[in-house]
Amino acid sequence: MTANISNDPPHVIVRGDATGFAQEIEIGPHHLKADEPVAFGGTDIGPSPYDFLLAALGTCTSMTVSLYARRKGWPLENVTVSLHHSKIHAADCADCDTKVGKLDRIEREIQLTGALTNEQRAKLMEIADKCPVHQTLTSEINIRTRAV
Repeated sequence: MTANISNDPPHVIVRGDATGFAQEIEIGPHHLKADEPVAFGGTDIGPSPYDFLLAALGTCTSMTVSLYARRKGWPLENVTVSLHHSKIHAADCADCDTKVGKLDRIEREIQLTGALTNEQRAKLMEIADKCPVHQTLTSEINIRTRAV
């Protein structure tokens, strides 16, 4: 059976020298750094991997909500998305399928600024859950890894 791996050049390249946690990230023409906080053994030269994950969800949420409001001609002025990641005991989560061990929890707060009606605000909050990154994070994810 042949793996279905794309022949396209990688969109994201991450490099580290294995002496610590610091990483160099290339995303097309963009260059970023990632690391862990000093308290976790890093040098804190950049955001942590979970910070990048939250940033992806936050930016996608804001973009999706803003696009929807623009298309509807609604008076949305600004969107602020605040996020926090934690690990919680599954037994403490009443609305989760998993009941044993720990699971990841992302708390997302969305502030919508503008002269919106209550109905418009409610619809935009509903649309927030339809952002592509939210859909990815809440669906089954298949990651294929191979040595090169």
